[in-house]
Amino acid sequence: MAEYTIVTDSSCDLPDQLAAELELKVVPLSLTMEGKQYLNTTDERGIAHKELYARLRAGAMAKTSAANAADFVSVMEPELAAGRDVLYIGFSSALSATCSVGANVGQELMEKYPGRKVYTVDSLCASLGQGLFVYLLAQKKREGMEIETLRDYAEDLKLHICHWFTVEDLQFLRRGGRVSAAAALIGSILSIKPVMHVDNEGRLIPVSKVRGRKASLRAIADKVKETMLDRPDQTLFISHGDSEEDAKLVAEMIKERTGLSLQVLNYVGPVIGSHSGPGTIAVFFIGSER
Repeated sequence: MAEYTIVTDSSCDLPDQLAAELELKVVPLSLTMEGKQYLNTTDERGIAHKELYARLRAGAMAKTSAANAADFVSVMEPELAAGRDVLYIGFSSALSATCSVGANVGQELMEKYPGRKVYTVDSLCASLGQGLFVYLLAQKKREGMEIETLRDYAEDLKLHICHWFTVEDLQFLRRGGRVSAAAALIGSILSIKPVMHVDNEGRLIPVSKVRGRKASLRAIADKVKETMLDRPDQTLFISHGDSEEDAKLVAEMIKERTGLSLQVLNYVGPVIGSHSGPGTIAVFFIGSER
């Protein structure tokens, strides 16, 4: 059985220590803020989460960029040169060009290293949803699953990785074109909070609107109860935009409704957080449907 490495990109928002434990290779995305470019890395060496959200609250705006080909080459090529194949799990193609860049680099490297394999799976996931997906795949790799079998397993699993989230300030979604200027203004005045998810095409889609922060958190917890599958590998990940207390509150709500305990809590990373803004709360689990 050929050895292989799972490669993903930093939009997975996994804690650095966990990414290391899972033996993942992570390609960084980046953002530009106030004229300076920062890498989005799991270890925060590009920009610390606290600093990012403080600057966003102060009015700074960020422009985000896909991972570039050179970074993919620097991560993938050493694996192939060492005789290991690569399974690349990419950020949703509906949200970023990153997955396409990684897939193209993989094709080019296979020509350079005949006999080596690079498979790409478009996760159709984002943030810790992508992180949860990669985490579950890494468990199967540890159990000895071969690369082709894991690739096929990933394709079967990905539309069961559920993403439900809400935001504190609609103006960040307005900047990204997710809501209209009028809806953002009215929502801010009336304290309307959107309940959103990532759909089967990997897009961020508003599903409903509720009045007030606590109501939005309850709505998310209710969605977990409605669609959560009862399976041995059921896992709850939560990411937040510098709003840890609310993240823990929604975790308690979910546990009360389902008995499912929080396994990983982390920040929404710089690239995704620049679009969703401070106060974002997102939950991820395995469900019957997205």
